[in-house]
Order: sequence, then structure tokens, then C-alpha cells
Amino acid sequence: MIQFRHVTLVAVCLLGAWALRAPGEEETKERGGSEAGKSRAKGDRPIVIRVVPDFYMPGKRMNPGDPPLKGFREIGDEFERKFPDTRIEFVDAPVGQREWLVTQLTGGQAPEIINVNVENVWQDVQKGWYVPLDEYLESPNEFVSAGEKGSRQWWDLFRYQDISRSKAAPDGKMYCITLDMIETGLFYNKDLFRKLGIEPPKDWEDFERIQTIIQKAGYTPALLGSGNLTDWGVDLIFDQLYRDIRPTLDVRKDPKRDVFYKGYLDWDEIAFLHLKKGFFSKDDPRWRETFRLLKEWRRFAPKDLGATDMRREFVQGKGAIIWDSSLYVQVLMRDPNRKFDWGMFYLPPITKATSRFGGGYPQCIIGEAATQLSVTNSAINDTGDAKTSKKLRRCVQFLEFATIPGNCDKVVNEITALMPNVVDVPTKEALEPFVRNLTEHPYTTAKWSFTFDLRFSEIMSRMFYLFLVGGIGDEEFLDWMQKNLDTASETVVRRKRLDLEPLEASWESFAPLRKGMEELPNAAK
Repeated sequence: MIQFRHVTLVAVCLLGAWALRAPGEEETKERGGSEAGKSRAKGDRPIVIRVVPDFYMPGKRMNPGDPPLKGFREIGDEFERKFPDTRIEFVDAPVGQREWLVTQLTGGQAPEIINVNVENVWQDVQKGWYVPLDEYLESPNEFVSAGEKGSRQWWDLFRYQDISRSKAAPDGKMYCITLDMIETGLFYNKDLFRKLGIEPPKDWEDFERIQTIIQKAGYTPALLGSGNLTDWGVDLIFDQLYRDIRPTLDVRKDPKRDVFYKGYLDWDEIAFLHLKKGFFSKDDPRWRETFRLLKEWRRFAPKDLGATDMRREFVQGKGAIIWDSSLYVQVLMRDPNRKFDWGMFYLPPITKATSRFGGGYPQCIIGEAATQLSVTNSAINDTGDAKTSKKLRRCVQFLEFATIPGNCDKVVNEITALMPNVVDVPTKEALEPFVRNLTEHPYTTAKWSFTFDLRFSEIMSRMFYLFLVGGIGDEEFLDWMQKNLDTASETVVRRKRLDLEPLEASWESFAPLRKGMEELPNAAK
């Protein structure tokens, strides 16, 4: 018995030594799960930088059987070798959930570098939660050799200049680094299209025609979730129907942002147009038409908008079209259950054959910047002052290091999902259709799900879902939207102390543009 206990003790010690040994090369490569993001750097490192990379979280797998991602961890390891006082920790955090993010930022506990939709950042810039990056972007990237792009200004490293520079907040400052691009598209089953004798549509009327053919053949024409329709759908249809009057709605010009965001409506413009001019209300015919068209499109979607596994339905050949983002490309390419060829087309334009407000304009884009890395107030918690903070400087250096071409390539092209936004980094061939969308289509007029606070977006999402599934009628839904937008507009004016008088003056100066414009709200005539 004693001898057995000694053998057991020896075995436990050996196992403990094995567990504590340095990992071999193969183990490091295949390290998955949350452990993959942890630093293995040794020694005392007073500067700890937590990074939330989202899509590129080390250890994440796009598909079952895919190797775990490791690109960002390798860059973090190399950065740690350059800076022995710094530890880079990659963490998976719910930064897309605004309640969590606000709680962390309020308490000064947020990770130092986070990937968050910059429209969410814009809502809070007056609170000092994020660090402006302009002075760094206008200076050389210290990891770029003399004479190369980025050696004069860090800005010069970015491929999609118009999009990248237009991510400035309404206060004119830049709070994010755009590492890559994303866009949506309609993926379709080429084999099924050939079988039914149909082609990708040229306009919305043709789109409805082919969806009717698909439905009569016993397939689900459009695999759309309520989230797709609430976010992307509202923005795209809204843009189509308001495009002809867009110049008179853009009552606050911003030359810096208008390079790409020409005509984009920020919260102050939407609040002014709604409260003072009656837009986006029951008295606005285009607003009514936006939701009428979305309700009509819903008839081609699955009966259960909330619970259907859209991707599985598509791969199994039960649905002909699925609306998804470029993130779906790698998933679709590697899914062993897919037995058909696939293609991608973009949402077609709405003409007057479909709506009296249609103009046949190319659909806008709603994706563009994907990985938007912002630096939070946690980056200056060593001194409390951006000018003296060594930790902040190290955060910026890490972002500079991550955006040199070789490192961007290592991260972004580890998967076939997003388009690199750094010069000299190739784009995967399967993503080229999305690049064409980015370069050939204008940006949306508004992003309704991100314009106002969380309360507004939650109410809009909940009531729009009930509207789509027949839980409430048209007028009741429009009443809800009116009340919701009234409250959100009044709240943003109060909280941000917005002065609407300059917007009124701008509106009056556009009076000549409104001559001949039909079916404006009564207050706007």
C-alpha cells in the first residue's frame, strides 16, 4: 500500500512537470480556446495591454475542423520581444453588447484596445472614454522603413483612404484604426438557379419575380433573419427611397467626413428633421413606404424569422438565397455538407415599377469598415494623462505594428472573410466581388440601429419583429416608431445640448433645392 502511494506521488509529480513545461512548437500552433490569447511572456512586465480582436481572436475556429487562429498571438509575441516591459493579452469580450461596454468604460475597466463599431464610439466621445488618434495617424509609423508608405504619415498605410478617413466622429476627431473591410451580399445556389432557369436580378421588380418562381418550386426564396431586416434592410430601403431628396436633408456639412459619408445623417440631423420638419414620421410618405416594402419582402423569408438556422437551410439546399456578410465566404467554402456551386450578387435597385419613390439608383453599401480598433480610457490609467502615459504610447505602437503589411497579412488573410485595408496586402480572390461593392457603391444615408441609444434600437428591433410577423398592424407599428423616435430625438438634443438653430439656417438655405420635390411631410413644405 505504501509502495503504491509512492508510485502515485511520483506519477503526479511527473504529470505536474509535464503540464508546467514550455509548450512545443506544434502545441503552440494548435492552441485553441481562450488560452490561445494569453501571453506566454516571462518576467515582470508592468505594462499590460488587453486587446479584443473579435473576428481574429486567437484560438477561434471559423468551422469545425479548422485550425485555431494564431496570427494575432504571433504578432503579440513578436511585439513582446521588442518591448520587454509589455505584455499583450488577447481577450474575448462582449464589446458588441452596449450595456456591458458602457459598464466597463464607466468604471475604467474596459480592455485597452477594443474592436467596436465606431458609430457606438461616436455616441460617447464627449465622456472621455476613448482616445483620439489623429496626432499619431498624422505622424510616421515607427515600424515602417524610410521611403515606404507610412514613413511620412501612418495614414498612408491604409488602402481605402476615403472610407478610413471618413470614420471621424461628428466632433471631427478620429477614434479608430480600420484594419479591414466587410460587406454584405446575397449568396445564391447556382445549381438551383440553373434548374429553375433564372438569373440574378437586374432590379427589385425582377427580384420579386425570381423569388416567386423559387417559392412556387417549393424552396425558401430568401433566407432572411429579423436581424438582417432590422439593421441592413431598413438602411438599404430607406436609402433607396430618400436618395432623390438626400441633398436637402444633409443640413450639416463636414468636408472631412463627406469624402466618403457624403449626405450621411448623424443624430443631430435626424433629430432636427424629425422634430422640426416631420420627417421619419407617419406624415412622411417615404417613411411609410420603407416599411411597406420590407413587409412585402418578408413574404419570401422563412415563417420563423427568429429561430430558423439560415446557414444550415442554405447548405442543405432548402433555400435559394441567403443574405449574409463576407464573413460567410470561408464558412461556405469549407462546409463539407454543401453539394452545389454558389455565387453572390448585391441587392438590386428599386425602380418606379416597384415604388413611386424609386429612382433606379445603385444600392448603397452598409458594411465597409470591419475591424475598428479603438483605444479606451484604460490606456491612460498609469498617469491619467494622455500626454504623459507610457501605456498609451505602447498601445499606439502595438496598433502601428499590427498595421504594417506583413503583420496585417498574417492576421487578415489567415481567413477568407474580410478585405485588408493596408497597402500591399493581397485580397483573397473569393472576396473580390465585395471589393467591387465597396468601390462602386455609395455609403448609406443612415444607420438606424446605431444612431441613437440602446433603448431606441431595442424598441425598434422588438416592434419591427412584431410588425414583420403580423403581431401588430401597420398603423400601430408606425405609432410605436413615432414615439420611439420622438423620445430618442428629444433625449439626444438634451444630453448632447444640441443647438438646432444652425441646422434650421442650413435648411432654409436649401429652399431652392426643394422646388419640385413631391410628397414631403407637411412641416417640410
